[in-house]
Amino acid sequence: MTDLEVVRFDPRPEQMRYAFGGGRPVLRVRPGTVIELTTEDCFGGKVREVTDLPSRVCVFPELNPVTGPIHVEGAQPGDLLAVHFIDIRPRRDWAVSSTFPHFGALTATHTTAMLHPPLDEVVWRYDVDVEAGVVRYHARRGDLSVEMPLDPMHGTVGVAPAGGEVVMSITPSAHGGNMDTPELRAGTTLYLPVNVAGGQLAIGDGHCRQGEGEVCGTAVEAAMDTVIVVDVIPGAASGWPRLQNDEYLMTTGSARPLEDAFRISQHDLVVWTAELLGLDPLDALQLVSQTGLAPAANVVDTNYTMVAKLPVTMLGAAQPYDGVHARLRATGRRYLDEAGLRPIGRG
Repeated sequence: MTDLEVVRFDPRPEQMRYAFGGGRPVLRVRPGTVIELTTEDCFGGKVREVTDLPSRVCVFPELNPVTGPIHVEGAQPGDLLAVHFIDIRPRRDWAVSSTFPHFGALTATHTTAMLHPPLDEVVWRYDVDVEAGVVRYHARRGDLSVEMPLDPMHGTVGVAPAGGEVVMSITPSAHGGNMDTPELRAGTTLYLPVNVAGGQLAIGDGHCRQGEGEVCGTAVEAAMDTVIVVDVIPGAASGWPRLQNDEYLMTTGSARPLEDAFRISQHDLVVWTAELLGLDPLDALQLVSQTGLAPAANVVDTNYTMVAKLPVTMLGAAQPYDGVHARLRATGRRYLDEAGLRPIGRG
């Protein structure tokens, strides 16, 4: 019998949230708790077939639901909330994606006015095979079918914003939110700045996989069974969400225009690297410039998100936040072993 503290929460439809901030906690947990939760896809499960056009079956603003908020005991403004993703597992044998008029990176939008016709609204239905570890794409206007590796991740994870602000779940910013980075997969620890007591964590927008940039505006959208473990790092709040896995340190920036999101993420990576290695900021800038990576997370949301990555091999013996990622990673492996689960995708 495990001595891990494990709690489960399966929200009813009326318990789903569509914003960060302003909600009452659905769950209260202590640091170190393993949380099993379910999330719905960005369409609230209403798009099931290729004939289910989102404009007809979904009602704005009830899009991109999140599970939460979760109150983590002891978390206070100025702290950092560590959220380690142990397992992200599709709940159904299907998933969907779509194009929308006036949405996406390669079409006119409300802020990029063009005279050309909008994109057609088209839905793609994917077959999800967890045992085989694949999702199957089927062209809508041709005969091509392709198997792609299953790589589950969450597009939307965040905490309550500062100052009592309420931000819709589709918007990424300093609180996290709809960052849509494929890096948020199992095996990754996400660090979120705490703005209100308990942090008020919420998670949603599961993707079976997503390309960098989320170019068409949606990923392979799916409901998920997700397992996380949480911890609190006192007094360590960063200005923007940070991530860590076994290979990279990562920082994020969410803004428009895209170059400002790039600058935010790169600035935070330089600052973090300088702190960890005791470097002058210009020395850290030089190191990041020559070894860093800069994948786009999304170029479609109300704010765009960029990620900056530094290989952990550059850190030597330095351990971010006293090694909390390694501790939470060990907890996650223990949970998987005891549950008899094998990781999915790259997790």
